[in-house]
Amino acid sequence: ILYPPQCLKCATLVSETGLLCSSCWQEISFIEGPGCQACGLPFEFDIGKAALCGACTREHPAFNRVRAALIYNDASRDLILGFKHGDRTHAANAYGKWLFRAGKELLDQTDIILPVPLHWSRLFHRRYNQAALLALELGKFASKPVETNNLQRSKRTASQGHKTPSQRRRNLQGAFAVPPHLKHKISDRRVLLIDDVLTTGATVSACAKTLRQAGARHIDVLTLARVVRTETTMTSQNDDADLMLNTKI
Repeated sequence: ILYPPQCLKCATLVSETGLLCSSCWQEISFIEGPGCQACGLPFEFDIGKAALCGACTREHPAFNRVRAALIYNDASRDLILGFKHGDRTHAANAYGKWLFRAGKELLDQTDIILPVPLHWSRLFHRRYNQAALLALELGKFASKPVETNNLQRSKRTASQGHKTPSQRRRNLQGAFAVPPHLKHKISDRRVLLIDDVLTTGATVSACAKTLRQAGARHIDVLTLARVVRTETTMTSQNDDADLMLNTKI
């Protein structure tokens, strides 16, 4: 009576906690159907299960596969930013369900789930790591072990917004580490890396390279949302998304 369930996006009353109202559900672009086998970029047409997008054909990512639950756009922006910066952590359970649905293919080949870590100074100000919350909820639905300390952010990096791809990679050099006493938990394991949003993939690529060096056998990535762009709009859309995601509301 005091706290009736509300839509995650517009706060309209709904039947159960953790739901979207019918109007908001229709606005959100969930990712389904054909896509790049490596980075998960949605395709307009099905061109084969093993098909790769142009970028992955030119250079295969450091990880094996990426999948995401929904497209990051005007309709989903409030959901993501509210969860990332606005203390709307009550939505983690619902988002965990979305991740479970989007990542079934990956979870079948997963030994351990790891979240993309925050530097301790950012964690102190934000008070929670949104990727860790997603990982913990996903672990419950998938019955997979979740380790929140096996991958650590050893360097506080500058915002990725308005950086070129090469600048993004340089910015993240040496940013992640697996503690030596925890490498045995990574070695020869199939790892599923969890993050909130995929923009250029620079962060998860840096994480994947660190995990490879620690002996991980297979690395997949699952995110709540991802930016979808064409070759001609890639830079401007990535910059806009990074700016919004790194601006505290």
